[in-house]
Amino acid sequence: MPHEKNQSSELILSVDAGTQSIRATLIDLEGNLRHIVKTPIQPYFSEHPGWAEQEPDYYWEVFCKTTNQLLQNQHDLVKNIIGVTLTTQRATMINVDKQGNALRPAITWLDQRKADSRKIIPGFLRPVLKSVNLLDTLENVTQECEANWICQHQPDIWEKTHKYLVLSGFLTHRLTGEFVDSTGNNVGYLPFDNKTYQWAGKFDFKWRIFKVQKEKLPDLVKPSEMLGKITKKASLETGIPEGLPVLAAGSDKGCEILGSGCLTPETGCLSFGTIATFDVATPKYVELHPMIPPFPASVPDAYYTEVSIFRGFWMVSWFKEEFGLQECMLAEKTDEPPEKFFDSLIQDVPAGSKGLMLQPYWTPGRDVDAFAKGSIIGFGDVHSRAYLYRALLEGLVYGLREGGDLTQRKTKVPVKRLKVSGGGSQSDAAMQITADVFGLSAERPHTFETSALGAAIDAAVGLKLYPDFPSAVKAMTRTGRVFEPIQQNHDLYDNLYKRVYLKMYNRLRPLFKEIRDITGYPSQA
Repeated sequence: MPHEKNQSSELILSVDAGTQSIRATLIDLEGNLRHIVKTPIQPYFSEHPGWAEQEPDYYWEVFCKTTNQLLQNQHDLVKNIIGVTLTTQRATMINVDKQGNALRPAITWLDQRKADSRKIIPGFLRPVLKSVNLLDTLENVTQECEANWICQHQPDIWEKTHKYLVLSGFLTHRLTGEFVDSTGNNVGYLPFDNKTYQWAGKFDFKWRIFKVQKEKLPDLVKPSEMLGKITKKASLETGIPEGLPVLAAGSDKGCEILGSGCLTPETGCLSFGTIATFDVATPKYVELHPMIPPFPASVPDAYYTEVSIFRGFWMVSWFKEEFGLQECMLAEKTDEPPEKFFDSLIQDVPAGSKGLMLQPYWTPGRDVDAFAKGSIIGFGDVHSRAYLYRALLEGLVYGLREGGDLTQRKTKVPVKRLKVSGGGSQSDAAMQITADVFGLSAERPHTFETSALGAAIDAAVGLKLYPDFPSAVKAMTRTGRVFEPIQQNHDLYDNLYKRVYLKMYNRLRPLFKEIRDITGYPSQA
C-alpha cells in the first residue's frame, strides 16, 4: 500500500523532454495526471546535410517556460509536490565547461554525421574482425559515436570539455548543480558497461572505440535514487520550490515501458512515436544482435530489448503534410485530433489494402543497411491515398512484428499481449491493425503520457511511497481500451507478412545498393 500521509494529495512533478515537445505534469500516487502543460519545441536545426543539432540553452529555456506555466496559479497543487523527476529523449549529447555552460550545439539522436572509423580501428585488425563477422558492427558504432566525430573535427572543443553529458545530465545539472545522471539514461555511444551498470572497466575495449575520457563523464546513480535537490537558482528560473528532491528515472523510451506497466518479457511494448519500437522488459541480459547490448531499463538492474523503425510514426506526419491537408484542416476547425479524421479516411479500405505493401525504411535505422530505402509495391488502379495511408500503417506494424519475432527467439519467452503507447496509439485504426497483424490483444494504457508516468513511478519508489516497483506499477498503471484481433484479418495479414513482407527487403536490397551507387543517396561514410 502507498504511504498513508496525505496519500490523496501528494504529487510528483514529472518533466518529459522529448523530441517534439517538453511536457511538465503533476501526477498523483494513483497515476492520475492532475495538471499538464505541453510546449512544442523545434526538434533540431541543420547547418549541413544530415546534421541535426539544437542549442542546449534552448532546451532549458523551454523547460523553464513549461514548468512556470504549469505551476503558476496552482498554489493548492504546488504545496503538495513532494519530489521532482525527469525523463528525456535518448542519445542527445552535450559538451559543457566546469560551470555547465554548453560549448557547442547539442548533437541530437536524429543526427546522421559519421566519424572516420579508419582513424580508430587499426588496419591490421580489420581482416581479423572481418573473419569473425564483427567488422561491420564495430565500424558502425565507431562511426555513429558523436564523441569520435567531435574529437576528429573539433579537437579544441573536446579539449575544453569538462563533462560530456546526455540531455538528462545537462538538465539535471541545471536543476541541482550536480554532474550526475541515471544509469537508465545511458543509451548511446558511451563507454558504459550494461552488465554492471557502471562506466566500463579500465581495460574495456569501449574506451578504445569511444574516445571519451572517464573524467569527462558524470557520476551515476540507479533509477529511483536521488540526483540532488532543486537549487535556489533553479527555483527562481523554473518556479519549482527550492529544496525538493530530484529522483533519477530513465530515458523517455525506458520510462514509457515502465509507465505502460511492462515489467516482464511476456508483454510486448510497442511505441508509436517519432521512432517506432518493439520492446520488452527483461531482468536478463539479452543481445538481439551480436555485440549490441540491451538498453538499461528505468528499473534498477534490469534491461529492455528494442527493435526500432527509425522514422516510425514520423511517416504518418509525412503523409499528413504531403497528402492530408483536408483532414488536418478539419481537425483544426473542429479542435479534434487529426487521427480521428485519418481513421475515417480508411474506414472503407479492407485489411491488406488490396495488396498494396509498404516497407517502412524512409530513413535507415540501426537494424537495416545504411543504403536501405522505403518501398511500396502492388499498386493498381483501385489504390487511392486512403489505401496508401492504410498500407503505411500496416507496413509499420509488419516491421514491428518482425522485431517482435526476433525478440521472442532471443529471449525464448513468448509474448502474450501488447501494450501500445505514443502519439500514434490515439488512432483506433492503428490499434486494430496492430492487434490483427500480431494476432494478440493490443491494450492502450490509461494515459498517453506514459513516459512521464514511468518517471513518476521511479520517484514514488525512490521516495518510499511504495515498497517496490511491482507495487507502484499495480497502483499507478491500468489498462484503457483493449483491441482484440479479428481472426479473418489476422489470417490475411499472416499470409501477407510471411509470404510477401518478409521477402521484400532481401529481394529489393541489391537494387537499393545500385540506387545508392548511382545517385549517391544515402551518402556512404
